[in-house]
Amino acid sequence: MAIVFHCEYCGKEIKAADTAGGKWGKCPNCHNRVYVPILDTEEELKLAPIDNQELEREKQLMAETYKLTQDILRERELPEGAEPQATGAVYEMSDKELTANIIKYFLQMSYGDLEEADRTATLISPFKTKANEIIDQIALNDPPEPELAQINPQVLIGLIKTLRSKIGKAK
Repeated sequence: MAIVFHCEYCGKEIKAADTAGGKWGKCPNCHNRVYVPILDTEEELKLAPIDNQELEREKQLMAETYKLTQDILRERELPEGAEPQATGAVYEMSDKELTANIIKYFLQMSYGDLEEADRTATLISPFKTKANEIIDQIALNDPPEPELAQINPQVLIGLIKTLRSKIGKAK
């Protein structure tokens, strides 16, 4: 009986001899090194019975969470032409911290981590004026900041333009 499993790199199905269980081999498709699992047919997997009450409770909690989320989002919507009002204390970011976040954004974008880059851009956005000054300094530096030296200069220019458009012009 053969051991059948999927390659963790390419996802293709692999069939290996029983004697290969517990050893390392190469995927015939992508040639990456894969571990062949040990075939254990003696032990039966015991499953817990389904608790219908727990499933209903989970559905109810998810519905409540969804409703609360929708209510919060509706509260945030402003009528057309209305200006948002500041609530609570305003966080001040130091120039050093702002520079670090701008560099972090460029690195995240260059690595393709777009969700994290969007979060970082959101942190930068409230400080448009100072952020634009720091971006100008980075754009004029030759060579660029040591952290950004690995990014192609043309790519860095594109990332600078993208960040500027995300945070907008200073008012």
